[in-house]
Amino acid sequence: MTIERIRPEGLVHSQAFSHVAIVPAGATTIYVGGQNSVAADGSLIGEGDVAVQSIRALENVKIALAAAHATIEDVVQWTVLFVDGVDLATAYQAIGSALASDAPALVMGARVAGLGVSGALVEIAAIAAVVRH
Repeated sequence: MTIERIRPEGLVHSQAFSHVAIVPAGATTIYVGGQNSVAADGSLIGEGDVAVQSIRALENVKIALAAAHATIEDVVQWTVLFVDGVDLATAYQAIGSALASDAPALVMGARVAGLGVSGALVEIAAIAAVVRH
């Protein structure tokens, strides 16, 4: 059993995301809350630099997934929030290669007025599913 990711005919084909994911019965679902570019001591890393912040936020997601015995390959859906005005191309370029896959996860991105962490420019959340044998 595996997670099936589908990019159906009739919808835009992208190497960056799929449109549908089917998680088989019995999989363990893991929810990772929004992660910013914050170190373990609570300090913001990369103030004013969306590329640095995107990389660190993704690293924080990886740490959270590992705590649940999962990896980014297990992610079914990403939610990425950007503070309005940041350069989205720079942010995606910084983390795109880490997320590249033949069967990419679903992605939802949005621009927001601000985030809960002062100075944060990006926040990444994830839903993962692990099929345990």
